[in-house]
Amino acid sequence: MSDHEAFYLPVGDDEYESTPATASPWDFSLQHGGPPAALLARAIERCDPDDGLPIARISVDFLGGIPQGRVRTQARVVRPGKRVELVEAELWANGKLAVRASGWRIRRQPGATAQVATPAALPPPLPGPEPRPEVYFEGVGAEWGYGEAIEWRFVESGFNRTGPAKVWTRVRIPLVDGEEAGALQRMLVVADSCNGLSGEMPLTEWLFIPPTLTVTVQRVPESPWMFFDAATTIGPDGVGIAHGTLSDDRGLLGRVAQPLLVAPRG
Repeated sequence: MSDHEAFYLPVGDDEYESTPATASPWDFSLQHGGPPAALLARAIERCDPDDGLPIARISVDFLGGIPQGRVRTQARVVRPGKRVELVEAELWANGKLAVRASGWRIRRQPGATAQVATPAALPPPLPGPEPRPEVYFEGVGAEWGYGEAIEWRFVESGFNRTGPAKVWTRVRIPLVDGEEAGALQRMLVVADSCNGLSGEMPLTEWLFIPPTLTVTVQRVPESPWMFFDAATTIGPDGVGIAHGTLSDDRGLLGRVAQPLLVAPRG
């Protein structure tokens, strides 16, 4: 179980204090991209909310390292519509714009396409519990707050292995203290791990920097567990792509994509 009660503590209207559960594995003074992305998804969901108009695609642009401390979110509808609309959101960290997001919302039509729906491809069964890692990555031990805030059960690969990864995940703590995290928020907490889980070369020797994250959503999970099938391809000129699918025991939830700046460290 995580030592932290939530990723963020509310301190005012749309203002929050980050906790160590948001920590980046490479610099604990910075935030992992997953919790800020989820906080922006929450802001978009709360902007002129309509349960029948869920987010179908969210793109999150990281404008630099996101420091620990006070963050603030704001959102606005920029393209209203009855069936399709666009909402933009911003996250300010310690008074500086740090992350931008845009979310397309598409009207749900329950049962309208049931007869032509793509047959579900089911993920492998959920493995049994794994022991608490002593080391997540080289130099990143069990004190890594983000790592501890999520339960990881690998089907293939692991934190200290390179190459594609297949892993069941469960977010253990709320996004915001005092409220239950929404299903899409939990997807976003995990989605930004795509590049780290599936790195093709040792992360202590190479940088894989994703300036943006895009998640295209078919539906949201109905249970806490999500299966992440992640892989990375690297081109010859310092650019790569981390990509993956999120599923649950009923099939596909959504697809994840991140462009990567790939370079040797040092």
